Amino acid sequence: MKYSLLDLAPIPEGATTAQAIANSVALAQAAERFGYNRHWLAEHHNSRGIASSATSVLIGHIAGATKRIRVGSGGVMLPNHAPLAIAEQFGTLATIYPDRIDLGLGRAPGTDQNTARALRRHMAQQDTFPRDVGELLAYLGDPTPDQKLHAVPGEGTNVPIWILGSSLYGAQLAAQVGLPYAFASHFAPDALEQAAEVYRRSFRPSQYLEKPHFMMAMNVFAGETDEEGEYLRTSMQQAFIKLRMGDPGPLPYPVKDINAVYDPQLVSMVDRAFSVSACGSPDTVRRQMQGLIEIFNPDEIIIAGQIHDPAKRIRSFQIAAEQMQALGHEASHLEPEQA
Repeated sequence: MKYSLLDLAPIPEGATTAQAIANSVALAQAAERFGYNRHWLAEHHNSRGIASSATSVLIGHIAGATKRIRVGSGGVMLPNHAPLAIAEQFGTLATIYPDRIDLGLGRAPGTDQNTARALRRHMAQQDTFPRDVGELLAYLGDPTPDQKLHAVPGEGTNVPIWILGSSLYGAQLAAQVGLPYAFASHFAPDALEQAAEVYRRSFRPSQYLEKPHFMMAMNVFAGETDEEGEYLRTSMQQAFIKLRMGDPGPLPYPVKDINAVYDPQLVSMVDRAFSVSACGSPDTVRRQMQGLIEIFNPDEIIIAGQIHDPAKRIRSFQIAAEQMQALGHEASHLEPEQA
């Protein structure tokens, strides 16, 4: 089983957007050394704490700064965009970086309704996501003789498309179309087990995929000790609480005691949302990751972890990679001295 990385390009308190983007480049370069299979970026808008709003632009920047790791979206929120525009963007990326680009698609707008209207001014009232996915697959596939619209660059690139989700809707669509499926269990774990079962049971082999491929998202907050891991996690706990309270912003500095800063009931709510996580020392992280893998049996893991200090964030992902290898899972693109 391979392991991948999900990056929201967080903007830490006290840092600039330019620094956040540079941090993501450095993380991708390190992830390539650590054997990560993919580096995915997530589309969010109208947020002062996330620098990946122009997702395809940042994907190109990171792909240009790395050599072998796959780079893609985890994901592009398709309701915000015309499928033809996304096909052209990712077709261009795939033309520049052959066999290195992934296109993960989400159904939610990933922001508030005012921002969604600003992005795509004529929002359809009905659910057009399945139709838009089909349109996108057609643009990126081989053209037909009677085809009138062409994505150039794009057609014939066959950029791998993933369906993302946190409910059964995406699992059913991915299974019906025969596409790989990634579940957002790093913040919405409730339907994880059922979604995996529905996806695998309903999967129809397709020209895109012969058998189901289920990716589970999880958080890792790894330090040299259990105490350090818990300390690093407090930045993401605070960010999630502030988001739920309608006050999103830069990624907060970590704190020694989260329960002294926020109501313990709020902290408990966040911890339930982050239940698919590993946190602590390398040994603790390995045991917790092993337990989650044994319970949910994913085909691939994608690891998230918003940590304020960029060096500590890289170290956390390094520990996660080392523990995945210690558990016998497959590294990709390791440098010769690390293989």
